[in-house]
Amino acid sequence: MSLLAVGVSHQTAPVALLEQFAMGADETVKALHELVGGDHVSEAILLATCNRVEVFAEVDRFHGGVSDVSRVLARQAGATVEELSPYVTVHYEDQAVAHLFTVAAGLDSMVVGETQVLGQLRTAYALAREQGTVGRAMHPVAQRALRVGKRVHSETGIDRAGASLVSVSLDRAEARVGALAGRPVLVVGAGSMGALAASTLARRGARATVISRTPAHARRLAASVEGRAADLADLPAEIAAADVLVTCTGARGTVIGTDVVAAGMADRAGRPLVVIDLALPRDVDPGVASLPGVHVVDLALLQSERGGALLPDGRDVDGRSSAGPVAADDVAAAHALIELEIALLRAERQAAAVAPTVSALRSQAAEVVDAELLRLSTRVPGLDARARAEVARTVHRVVDKLLHEPTVRVKELASAPGGVDYADALRALFGLGIDAEVVPERTTLAEAVTVDPDELRPGGTA
Repeated sequence: MSLLAVGVSHQTAPVALLEQFAMGADETVKALHELVGGDHVSEAILLATCNRVEVFAEVDRFHGGVSDVSRVLARQAGATVEELSPYVTVHYEDQAVAHLFTVAAGLDSMVVGETQVLGQLRTAYALAREQGTVGRAMHPVAQRALRVGKRVHSETGIDRAGASLVSVSLDRAEARVGALAGRPVLVVGAGSMGALAASTLARRGARATVISRTPAHARRLAASVEGRAADLADLPAEIAAADVLVTCTGARGTVIGTDVVAAGMADRAGRPLVVIDLALPRDVDPGVASLPGVHVVDLALLQSERGGALLPDGRDVDGRSSAGPVAADDVAAAHALIELEIALLRAERQAAAVAPTVSALRSQAAEVVDAELLRLSTRVPGLDARARAEVARTVHRVVDKLLHEPTVRVKELASAPGGVDYADALRALFGLGIDAEVVPERTTLAEAVTVDPDELRPGGTA
């Protein structure tokens, strides 16, 4: 069994494609069961955020696992596997673990170092546990990923600026309308992203008004930030009053139409409005961006402006900004911590991987001993029971002593780099005959579904 990661993210796909993957809780549950219902996937976690949809799965065969997962992703996106191929990345074994840990730490996010994805991974893992789609293989991997994310944020300074998509977007709003302290801001949506937006606005001193399709949720969130709640029917009037509109609902279609914003703008006496759309699929009709005095900030804009990733101080990964402290050292420290945790997990997984070999060796030895004792009983039929028992104990002790050193040593060596080779050698020497599929650690979807297994080598592609 081996760990596989297959998915699309803001690093590889445009926002328009990511929108096609949007799924509610029921659809996520359906996809999880569809994944483990395939021929090659035994366990699965599905991480679906506004910036990525990725499946982390335990599979019995690399190519079969890639095919099973890619078919589920394609169905969800309403596309074919071939159409998705240019945007999908595939990671295997150590590289899959490294990718999962990097995601958990916020290093693969659009805003490097943001913390929200860690909570989203925790929720995805909890759902998979609830649905029974994770087991003995993936529990330790997922738990260590959550630990890695927590360690990165507590032991490095990567999130010292409190960066998130919300804060980066609000920075752009302030560049248009000035500091938000004391200004009216409208938040549409009271879910996790809405709560993050409202709390970030409160820290900046803005006066938040919250609207939600569920009024009770709007009232609860508004009370938590000392703001106020409004009804959805009052949206045009609230837009007219606000300087910034932040929308982040979980709706599948347009929530804020061009006509609604146009009606609000008619009563603004020329005051500009910044619309921040953090939803996926997008909440705001594209036509809103063409209205006079309206500036729209959405995920597609953030992605295009920064090539997909921002450092915590608002700089891109190449450091193209003079503002704020240099975050490169924090990123390096986070990567070093991830490498350490990968090594620890690798040692644990490799030690567990040799267990079947050790068990098979001892079983084979026991069968040989039993066969020889049976042979002895036929050749020396007059041997009394006491002598027969002593002979059996002696033979078993000899075999146990002979096997003790190699079995202990193979477990120790398995925790070192290349340790699995020792288990392979043990299987070959004793004729245990356990074959493994040789595959690349990381490849593209196109390579994964078209390359013959015999043409693949570890750590690369054909």
